[in-house]
Amino acid sequence: MTLTYEENLFRILLIINLLVAVIYLLAGIFMVVPVMARKRKGEEEILHDNRKAYVLRFVVMVLCPVVGPLFFFVSHLLYLTVFRFQVNLEDVVFGKDRVRTQQKADEDRERNVIPVEEAIAVNDKKSLRMAMMNIIRGEVEDSLASIALALDAEDSESAHYAASVLSSQLNEFRINVQKLYRQFKEEPKDQTGCEEMLLEYMNSVLRQNVFTELEQNRFVKMMDEIAESYFEKNAAKMTEQQYENVCLRLLEIKDFENSEKWCHRLSERYPDRLPAYTCKLKLYFTTKNKEAFFGTLETLKKSDVVINRETLDMVRIFS
Repeated sequence: MTLTYEENLFRILLIINLLVAVIYLLAGIFMVVPVMARKRKGEEEILHDNRKAYVLRFVVMVLCPVVGPLFFFVSHLLYLTVFRFQVNLEDVVFGKDRVRTQQKADEDRERNVIPVEEAIAVNDKKSLRMAMMNIIRGEVEDSLASIALALDAEDSESAHYAASVLSSQLNEFRINVQKLYRQFKEEPKDQTGCEEMLLEYMNSVLRQNVFTELEQNRFVKMMDEIAESYFEKNAAKMTEQQYENVCLRLLEIKDFENSEKWCHRLSERYPDRLPAYTCKLKLYFTTKNKEAFFGTLETLKKSDVVINRETLDMVRIFS
């Protein structure tokens, strides 16, 4: 029986395919697997490098002539040229600080929580202790004023706990400020990093008025000195919030002269922003400068500045 050209070609392809599969199987089992085992030095076998994997590939190559060997060849070629290089993870940080866990609100607990002020007013020990625990579980630095209120509570345990937490936080603030202040003094004239950090950090605590009057005045004066240095180095870099913070802290300690100075600087730098008006209104109201107060209020009413609810109430009251 004479075979056609196509049949002979097909048989030749099957024989070549079988030879390739057998060579691949033998090379894998007797050469690659032992070499990889020596490299791993007794560790567990990797799935794609064990004998079972080579047997399975051999079966696929026999059952799928030409296509099977080509598939494995192309896959290995891609691995060598594209996927062989390891990913650079130097800039990737795996840490708990990057993870934000979303927890379901505890409705039963929140329903029974009242503010510290109310707990002290009604002398509710249980509610006061619960409120203190909720404060301490959160950002303590932003709740120092509430903690300070608990110092006058009749419940000695709550008062003692509040005193302990407040003392610890204030001492930490003093140490951090002194450390940053020394860095600020040694900072080059063309840099403002220390000023930025100090202004934000100091304002977050000083705005809560938890220090004694003498110490509050000292820290606010220090804040004014730092802001002055920042202004001299790069006034354009200062934000309206930084101008406003310095102005209000000085106003709280009744340093009206320096407070007015920062109010004018804020108005010059950000004339079309609401803080430029509200800071002046608070200053003139505190100093009882009626003419300047109503003049600023009238200017604000005629301007295109978008006002908030608090300022709107002020406009309605004094209009």
